Parts: sequence; structure tokens; C-alpha cells
Amino acid sequence: MPLPEFNESGDLPVGIHPATLGEAVAKFGSGTAQRSAVTDRLARIHDLAVGTKELERFIVFGSYVTDAGEPNDVDVILVMRNSFRAENCDSATAVLFDHARADAELGASIFWARPDMLFGEPIEEFLRFWQNKRDGTRRGIVEITS
Repeated sequence: MPLPEFNESGDLPVGIHPATLGEAVAKFGSGTAQRSAVTDRLARIHDLAVGTKELERFIVFGSYVTDAGEPNDVDVILVMRNSFRAENCDSATAVLFDHARADAELGASIFWARPDMLFGEPIEEFLRFWQNKRDGTRRGIVEITS
């Protein structure tokens, strides 16, 4: 199913919209040099996360999944399997699980969790929170699927 059109605010409609990485790149990955650069970052992050073999869900939110021409970075949520342990990652992959390092080295704001870290909160509720904007309104987010 193709990603929906932007609403009048330049956002996706509220919800979690599934897309392959290729579909997301086709919709959000071009138009300006900044968009292209941020898309390269997204692809690198995705490759590293998939390489852990512990990734359950890969969510993209924030300005990258809007019609903004110049997103500053890419915002990502990694939902990892309960068996995942960040301390077992090699240094190249460990950057994904250190928020400050990911910002500095990847130009990305990366959050991560395992379902067992959510104190019983359903994962869908956790992800619904990330649809909230700073101004209190809501927008859609994208789940990259295989």
C-alpha cells in the first residue's frame, strides 16, 4: 500500500504507516541536498539495525516524514527483541544505542527499547506517543518493513 498524501499541515495522517525502505526513500528521500543527505543517514542506520538480527520494528518520525524541504536530521525508534543486549554490539553498531553518539556521528536522533523495558505498556501505546508533535497536535509516522 503506498504511503498516504500529506495533509494541509504537511504531515502524514495520524497513524503508523508501513512502507519498505525503498518506498520511504521514494516519498521522502529527494528534492533537496539536505533530504538526500538525511536519506543516506537513514539507510545506514537501517543497515546497522537489521545487521543486529535482533530488530523487531524500525520506526521513522519527525520532520523527515513531512513535506519539510530541509529536515535537520532523521528521528528513529528501534524496537529490539527482548533477547537483544546493546553491550554485545560491535563499536560500529553500538552507535545506534547511544543517543548522544548517534546524534554526533550519524546526525540522527535514535531511541530504542525492548518490549520488556516498557513496564507492561503495550508497544502500540509506546509508538502512539511518538505521533505527538511539540505543539500538542498529532501526525503520522512510518514503519519500515522488509
